This record gives sequence, structure tokens and C-alpha cells, in this order.
Amino acid sequence: MKVYIDFDDVLSETAKAFSVLVKDMFAIDVPYENIHFFDLKKSFNLTDVQYEDMMVRAHQPESLLAYDEVTGAVDTINEWVDKGHEVYIITGRPSSAYDASRQWLDEHNLDRVKLYCVDKYGRDSFIKNSEFSISLEEYYKMHFDFAVEDSPAAFKHLEHLKDCTVAVITRPWNETSEFPRDNYVRCYDWNEISNLFESAISNNQK
Repeated sequence: MKVYIDFDDVLSETAKAFSVLVKDMFAIDVPYENIHFFDLKKSFNLTDVQYEDMMVRAHQPESLLAYDEVTGAVDTINEWVDKGHEVYIITGRPSSAYDASRQWLDEHNLDRVKLYCVDKYGRDSFIKNSEFSISLEEYYKMHFDFAVEDSPAAFKHLEHLKDCTVAVITRPWNETSEFPRDNYVRCYDWNEISNLFESAISNNQK
């Protein structure tokens, strides 16, 4: 099985860190459970300048390396790799964040997974002259059998994968989202994601 896994809020608790960061930077108190929009500018009610300042700070290496692991993610992914499955981390972070993101993966015992930065959201202006490690066109040539995502904004980048099971890990900003097709399945934690993965393997073997 070839597996697509998003980074932020799938592997790392990024939004929880952002909630703390915004409070520290601007004295704006929006608890994690009240982040109801994937658009962070809207969720935190930030000005354009505040949003860019926050995103620059959030993508500094010391910030990226400090994000906590989502419970169960590392153990589950390593089990998949041990069984011979190919795991790819497909993140919307710009390439300027690649080295710190790679270091985070390595430090969390995910040194065997591949990492690609793809412009999934068209929002890289906060890192001036930023680039991505592969283009969307290159990404669309890749095939995956199973995917783990949290962002409704990224669903459109999975639509070419007609036979791919998509696990959508529940977050405050996707609780009311409608899924494009019935191959999208809501999962509340990595234990449910693991169970869905085993079901996908069984269905592929039929």
C-alpha cells in the first residue's frame, strides 16, 4: 500500500501550538476547540499583518521542532512501514520549512518516511520567495491507496485518487464538513485510522 499522510494536525499538534502562539503574540485568546475554520486568519480574527507575522513565527525551525506528536501517529506509521507499506508525508508547508520538518520526523523515529512539500493551499506568501519541493502537477502523477488528512481545503487534491480510502481525522474545523465521496471516512484518532487501514487492505485483496 502507498500511503499519503498530511503533517500538521495529523502528525503534529500544530493548531494547538498556534492557539498558544496567537495568545502570546497578540493577546488573542482562541482555545483550540474554538478553531472552527481552517482559515486561521478567520479563526483567530487576525489582520493581514498579524496573520503573516504569526505564520512566519510559526514556521521558524524552533517552532516547528517544538510541536507535539499526535497521539498514536508514530507507532502506527512505523507498524505500517515495518510491514512493507510505503509512507509519504505530503505537507502544505513551504520548502523553507523542509529541513526542520525532516528533523522533526527523524527525531520522532519517522526517519524511514519520505517528505514532500506541495503547494496545497496557495498561501506561501508569508515566506518570501518560497518554493515547494514538488509541483502540484508532479504530485498529481503520484498514486496512493490510503490517505490521512484533516483539511477540507485539501480534499480537492485527493479527488484524482478514485480508489483511495481517505481517513479524515476529526478536528474542530472539519466537524461539519461534507465529504466529496463515500471513500472519505471520519476517524476520531489514530486507533480508528489503523482499523480503517486494515479494512482497506482487506478490500484491496478481494
